[in-house]
Amino acid sequence: MILVTGATGTIGTEVVRLLAERGERVRAMTRKPEGVSLPAEVVRGDFDDRDSLDDAVDGADAVFLLDAPGPWIERHDLAMLDAVRSHGVRRVVKLSAIGTGEDTALSTSAWHLPGERALRAGGTDWTILRPSSFATNTLHWAADIRAGQPVPNLTGDGTQGVIDPRDVAEVAVAALTAPGHAGRTYTLTGPELLSAPDQVEILRQVLGRPIEIVDVPLEAAKEQMIRAGQDQEFAEGAIRGQRFIAEGGNARLTDDVTAVLGRGARTYATWATDHRTAFDMPVAQGEFG
Repeated sequence: MILVTGATGTIGTEVVRLLAERGERVRAMTRKPEGVSLPAEVVRGDFDDRDSLDDAVDGADAVFLLDAPGPWIERHDLAMLDAVRSHGVRRVVKLSAIGTGEDTALSTSAWHLPGERALRAGGTDWTILRPSSFATNTLHWAADIRAGQPVPNLTGDGTQGVIDPRDVAEVAVAALTAPGHAGRTYTLTGPELLSAPDQVEILRQVLGRPIEIVDVPLEAAKEQMIRAGQDQEFAEGAIRGQRFIAEGGNARLTDDVTAVLGRGARTYATWATDHRTAFDMPVAQGEFG
C-alpha cells in the first residue's frame, strides 16, 4: 500500500494515476475527501490532526510526502514522519524544492530543510526530490493571455531549468516502487534554461499569436500580494525568491530525470503544446455570425 499525501494537487493527482495504472494499491490522502474522484482509496488526513495521520498511515508500506508551499511545511513534515515511525512504514519519498540546504535565506529552503533532516535520521528508506520551477506555474498567465493582456515578469532575464510536473511524478513513482533509489537526493530540472521571456516566446509560437510581457518592480509585486491577503512575511519570502531567480541563482540543469527514467526530460514547448487549451482565447459570442 502506497499513501500519497496532497493527492488532489498537480503532482499528487498524477502520482496516484500512475501508481494505479501500474496496479499498485494506492491510498490518497486529502483534508476534504468528499466528492474526490481518484483511482485510489480516498481517506481524510490533516497534517494538524495526528489521529487522522495515524489512520491514513496505518497499513501503508510507503508514503509520498508532499504539502502545499508555506511556512507550515516543517510542522506538517515532522508530524507525518512521526506517524511514519510509529507505524513502521518502510519507505518515504519527500517532495522538497531545488536549493534546499544550499541557500537557507530562501523561504523554500527553510521550509523543507527540517523535514529533509528528520527524514534522513528517521530510520526508513528515503528519497528526496528537489524539483526546479514547474511548467504549470505559467498557468498563472492564462487569464491575462486569454484576455489579450500582457503577462507580468518578476524575474527579468533570470533563467531556470523549468520542469514538466509529469516528469516529477514519474520520478516519484520510480522512487516509490523500484529499487536503487534509497538514500538518494535528486535535483530535477527540465532540459534547458528558460527565462520568463523565453517561455512567453514559446507560448507565442505554440498559440500562433502575439503575447506581451511587462516587467513588474518587485516592491510593487510585494505590495500587491499583501493587498490580496498574503501576510507580509510570506510576501517578503516570495519576493526574495523572485530576486534570487532574477540574479541567476536558479540557473542550473541536471541529468537526474534522465538517470532515473532512462529518457530525457520533457521540454517546456512539449508541455505548452499539451496544455494549449488553457491559454486559448475564448471565441466571442456571435463571432461566426
